[in-house]
Order: sequence, then structure tokens, then C-alpha cells
Amino acid sequence: MTSADMALPAQDERTMPAVVLSGLDQRPLDHALTELHTLIEQYGYLVVVCSSATPESVVRRLYTLRSLLESDRVALFRPDLPPLGVAVLARQLRQLASCDLSPGVLASAGRLLTHYLHAGAVLGSVAKLDRVPVGLKAHARSWMPGSQFAVLAHPEPQLVKIVPGATLKGPEFSTWMLVAKGQLQSDWVGGLGGQWSVHGLREVPLPAESPVWWGTGRMVEFCGYLADLSVLYQLVTSVRQTGCHWCGLDVIGDRCVFCSATPPVHEPAAPRALEQRTPA
Repeated sequence: MTSADMALPAQDERTMPAVVLSGLDQRPLDHALTELHTLIEQYGYLVVVCSSATPESVVRRLYTLRSLLESDRVALFRPDLPPLGVAVLARQLRQLASCDLSPGVLASAGRLLTHYLHAGAVLGSVAKLDRVPVGLKAHARSWMPGSQFAVLAHPEPQLVKIVPGATLKGPEFSTWMLVAKGQLQSDWVGGLGGQWSVHGLREVPLPAESPVWWGTGRMVEFCGYLADLSVLYQLVTSVRQTGCHWCGLDVIGDRCVFCSATPPVHEPAAPRALEQRTPA
């Protein structure tokens, strides 16, 4: 992780601790390079998970460090999720890191697990929200005092004005829900948890990148997720694994997270022309 507030508390005793690469863009390059090299030597492979709201200076520094190390053992993963969803996904990968999964499969499992996350927020304004389609009427309503909106950013964008009976389409399987409160007083998420039949709600501090992602600090962010390690493991191992043709790692999906290689496209062989035979 690139910030400490994205490293969620361990889900169980098997969850691997998070490594926080803080202040990468503020420290001398050689210090950050030494730290990353030490981590690779210690763990073998490194998966750096960060959100799309992570400052570009930090992301550029990560790519610079990866290039200087000349190593395919560092994977940079920026899923299209809000910051709290990214933090949840990173913890799920930390849970799976205790299992007998190869580095390539573990890293590429992130893309698979995003499909089972339901990430959203209650917002006091959608005037600066550009991550989810917002209609003109919702923009106008956001200027009315006391207006609140429920937004689901993933897996399918939804936006509703909070009125009696308002809800969001939730998962078709049982989940837990994580809640992070910003500068907004709202109990609506608790009612949504009841509609989604979640096992329970757990509260964590709001990630510092959340107001940037959502366009406002007047918010309550939430994420529905699978917490059971055995379920996560079964999801990952049920998918067919293939070998990356470039670096040789076992992966799932159509792209290797470490070297970014995709399977080669083989052009279909052209049919052989029929031989013209001259009558004898």
C-alpha cells in the first residue's frame, strides 16, 4: 500500500501484514530504491495496490523504481474502485497470501475479486462527482440544503436521491459491510446493510484519498465484501490457470500483472490453394 490508512486491520490470524510504502515521492530516490529492493529480496515478489486517487507523483515514482530495478517481480495494481474498496481488496489479497497460491495467481486474483465487491457512498453533494454518471437533475438537487445521495460506483454505477424507500441494488450473495464516515451525518448505510442482508457492519477510518475520489468530504463510504478465506480461495482456484508466455508465471485471466504481457494472438492459417491440374 502507498498510505497507512489503506492498510486495514487483519481479518483473521492468517492475514499477512501490510507493507506501507509511504512518502515515496518525498524521500530521496536512492532511499526508496533500497527499501523496494530489500522487500523483493525478503518476499520474492511484491504487489503494490493503490487507488486511482493516489497522487500521480507517487505513481510515477513507483514506475521509476520498478524500471531502475529492472525487475518483473514488482506488480503495480490500480483497480477501478473507490479507495475503501481498494483497501478491502488489498486485505483480501493479504488473506490469500497465506495460502498455497503462486505469485502470479495471487497477483492476478485481484482482478477476479473486484467483481465481488460492492463499493459506494452516501454523499452530501454530487456537484464534483466525475467517477459515476450524474444527470443534470441530480446536479441541480445537490445544491439544495440537506440533500443526500446514495451512489454505487462498482460493480454497476447507480445513483439515487435519498428519500423514504430509496435503495441500491446489492449483491446476490451474503457479504459483510465496511463503513468509513467522513464529514456527513447519516444512518442510511445501516438501513442499506439490512436490505442487503449483510452479516454485519464494521467501521474503519475514512481513507485520505476518499474525498478526492468522490469529490467531497461530506460523505459516508461503504463496501460490501466477502470475508471468508475459504470462499476467496475457492473462487480463485476454480478459475483456469495458464502460464505467461513472457515471464513463465502461472496466472489467471488474460494479462500477467507482473510483466503486463497478454497471450499472443495467432492468426488463422490461410487455406491452401487448390492445385490447378492441366488435363492430360
